[in-house]
Amino acid sequence: METMNGQLKRKLRMALVGGGQGSFIGRVHSIAACLDNRAELVAGALSSNPEKAKASAPAYDIPPERAYGSIEELIEKESALPEDQRVDFISIATPNFTHFPIAKAAVEAGFNVICDKPMTFDLAQAEELKALVEKSGVVFAVSHNYTGYPLVRMAREMILNGEFGEIQAVRSNYIQGWLRKRIEEEDQKQAAWRTDPAKSGAAGAFGDIATHAYNLGRYMTGLLPAEISCNLKIYAPGRQLDDYGHAVIRFQNGAMGTVTASQISHGRENDLFIEIDGTKGALAWRQEEPNQMIVRRNGQPHAIYTRDPNAPFMNEGGAAACRLPAGHPEAFFEAFANIYRSAFDAMIQRITGESFEPKNTIYPNVYDGVEGMFFIQQSVASSKENGAWLPFECDCARS
Repeated sequence: METMNGQLKRKLRMALVGGGQGSFIGRVHSIAACLDNRAELVAGALSSNPEKAKASAPAYDIPPERAYGSIEELIEKESALPEDQRVDFISIATPNFTHFPIAKAAVEAGFNVICDKPMTFDLAQAEELKALVEKSGVVFAVSHNYTGYPLVRMAREMILNGEFGEIQAVRSNYIQGWLRKRIEEEDQKQAAWRTDPAKSGAAGAFGDIATHAYNLGRYMTGLLPAEISCNLKIYAPGRQLDDYGHAVIRFQNGAMGTVTASQISHGRENDLFIEIDGTKGALAWRQEEPNQMIVRRNGQPHAIYTRDPNAPFMNEGGAAACRLPAGHPEAFFEAFANIYRSAFDAMIQRITGESFEPKNTIYPNVYDGVEGMFFIQQSVASSKENGAWLPFECDCARS
């Protein structure tokens, strides 16, 4: 069978943890991983309930003998298989509090991992996981999927090449409205665990979506943080975790950044948008309209860049993230698949005995996962101190 995996000459074999009946993100992982015909889903532990895990397997065409009732069973039985049959990587699509034990077991067994964000429940777990990844040498990606959009990658390359001059301001926002009411009390599965401190962690909206907004700004600009001040708020009476928040970030080069997250804004769906100001120009991009980017320069007409892999203005990074000609919208699934595609390249290098870059990668990695947990920790701590400025230099931050 023809594949796109070069010297490997086969598809990568995938195991999915989570994604059982009623799941949203598990199905997204399976579609994204297989979109380019470079991987196939062959095994899974699809639920923490063994019966539900096995019952969910037919929806993914996972054979009964590889539909496992737990992560422990998956690791044990896949590790026992011959090398030419066992899975190459494990995707983790489960609630936050389960990420660390699953990822730890997979990494220690030598499996490559693609993990949902936030990477772990707290910073201590994230730092321990980073050490395990460095020791094992596995490929570890974190699904900050918005970094996979073609125009995000195009903008990143333009910024890093100096086309906007020195970056001085970053405004990154993620606005939703689905938690305006306490639907977690109505047995809504996605809301229930996201608003539960025992399952979500120290933050609510800031852990769930502000991490995406922060990561997007870091990824596009490369600016390194220095300090953070944050205020979090609970507006839905009785809710235990923040549903609105605002952070201000001082970057090491003197630039200022803001991150705003809301899950209580009426009528807002999945509105992640970012504006970046440089000394030579400014840009704006919106996830709900991902195939356009606005570039502004004083004294010049505003420019609308469209996602067009064949246009002369499209740089290498942007074009490489495209699959379709201009005018055919590419969005969420394709961006998610770009994270997988980049991670697959590194996995193939590892499997074939080549070296690969673990830190300054095109895909978000374990170091970004640690920084994301540091962002959550310092945001929550600052808010508890009435917005006090706290140190925010992450030792392992990518350049």
